[in-house]
Amino acid sequence: MRRDYSLPQGTIHRIQVQSEALKSNMLGDHTLRDVDVYVPHGHDGAGLPIIIDLAGYTGSGLSRTSWKGFDENLPARLDRLIAKGEMKPAVMVFPDCFTRLGGNQYINSLAMGNWADFLIGELLPQIETQFGCGGTGMRGVIGKSSGGYAAMIHGMLYADTWSAIACHSGDMGFEMAYLPDMPKALRAIAKHDNSIEKFVRAVDGNHNPSHDDIHALMILAMAATYDPDPNAFCGIRLPVDMHTCELDQARWDAWLEWDPMHIFDQHVDDLKSLKGIWVDCGDVDQFNFVYVARRMQNKLKSAGVDHVYEEFPDNHFSIDYRYDRSLPFLADRLS
Repeated sequence: MRRDYSLPQGTIHRIQVQSEALKSNMLGDHTLRDVDVYVPHGHDGAGLPIIIDLAGYTGSGLSRTSWKGFDENLPARLDRLIAKGEMKPAVMVFPDCFTRLGGNQYINSLAMGNWADFLIGELLPQIETQFGCGGTGMRGVIGKSSGGYAAMIHGMLYADTWSAIACHSGDMGFEMAYLPDMPKALRAIAKHDNSIEKFVRAVDGNHNPSHDDIHALMILAMAATYDPDPNAFCGIRLPVDMHTCELDQARWDAWLEWDPMHIFDQHVDDLKSLKGIWVDCGDVDQFNFVYVARRMQNKLKSAGVDHVYEEFPDNHFSIDYRYDRSLPFLADRLS
């Protein structure tokens, strides 16, 4: 819902990116991806910074630009922020990165596909060439939840590409983010003869899966992302015993190699090289991510990494209004 129709409106361009990087995915996901590109009013994109918005689990960039009741979508929010002088103009990009397993962590995975290569090697070059935006020192990435995780891990692993990041309520501290959900996932899978394949196929055929099934599917998506098994259905193998839920330490260690908290010390210099780092979280986040966000703040402070950290009185959901704070920050640091 657009609150003020008197404000100048930017333009949404829908383009498609045909990906080679995703062709190896084990999920059978399509490799032609729709992408919405927001260009501010009065601009054609040339010379502007570029900000990639990465959707959270079950989300898509295309949902970020669609109509919202009682709230602004992201283009309307950008129009307002830019028109009122609260944010410098920037091109913002909303890619559809939805997968068969319901979401994405935006890293390279044998099972899920090479999503980091897609974003960095395919999406960015096509948009920067077409719109004349971005380039070295002018690329930012933002997201919430899984997208927030992606912003943080990309800032660590690909600091030569990204120059500023914003992590809203991101998945970090995997022992807190994922281990509590392992028993719930096993209970959901147990209803399908303890078969991950039967469970996934049942969700495939269900147009209204339950909350518990979606949550279980999320854990399977994480397994396919962080520790894919080339010999398993869709590359999925959990890091726990399917009967006792005992932790398989070797497989869990493979997950931890993708945990921003676990690998922080290896990437301090990468984080220091960024022009801007934004981290925030609601103080009553249902997944307890606020405690991990505080730990990340402590690590950043102790390592002397410049950053902004904020907590706000809310939970994990319906917090797009926080972009009123982070988007102006990113655009300023990238301009």
